[in-house]
Amino acid sequence: RQVIRKALTSTEIPVYQLSKPKPKPVIDFVKPIILEWLRQDEQAPPKQRHTAKRIYQRLVDEHGFTGGESTVRRYVRELRVSPPKAFVPLDFPPGRFAQFDWGEVTVHLQGKQVKVQVFCMRCTYSRKIFIKTFAHQKQEALLQGHVDAFEFFGAVPQVITYDNLTTAVKKVLEGKNREEQERFIQLRAHYLFESYFCDPGKGHQKGQVENLVQFAQRQFFTPVPSVSSLEELNQILPL
Repeated sequence: RQVIRKALTSTEIPVYQLSKPKPKPVIDFVKPIILEWLRQDEQAPPKQRHTAKRIYQRLVDEHGFTGGESTVRRYVRELRVSPPKAFVPLDFPPGRFAQFDWGEVTVHLQGKQVKVQVFCMRCTYSRKIFIKTFAHQKQEALLQGHVDAFEFFGAVPQVITYDNLTTAVKKVLEGKNREEQERFIQLRAHYLFESYFCDPGKGHQKGQVENLVQFAQRQFFTPVPSVSSLEELNQILPL
């Protein structure tokens, strides 16, 4: 019961973590030496830099290293291999992905020129779009927009891509990890979809919906519409 209760309240996939790293006494002793040699290599000509084999030979000859060559090779490889970069998929399976973004347009509302917010969501496989205007970008607008979009699509995408908007993200953590807003977590838990947040300042990672925002501004709000209410305005939109 404790395991089930923890799973129901957690939004993270459980991962086994060691309470402390396993000791590697043989290689740990020479790690600082290897690091210093590799730092020195940065100033040396490319053809005169240490190979893992040469590092092993020097460790044996100069420091009495008793470990195996494979141990040294493994550690050097860990230092030299760059971590894999996160990427946004360009091949989209049916029903798998959607992208979301806010846009802003000017309209004549009851004779006054005002700015309104445009909720935009696009399914990346079918390219089906949902657009709706709101008076603001507050959390209730974000949540209501999702509910209306899912009803319009007749389905819920498995993964939705977002900017790091504060109505969904409480705190940006290391890498792709995010501390999400509680009500946004509840929305995801109810509709059973995953969130994918772009890297900060990398809005191009959701290019389809960014193009949709520009398309909507030109297609549905040019010329500037004159309406008596947002309900009337939404009647001309694909929702």
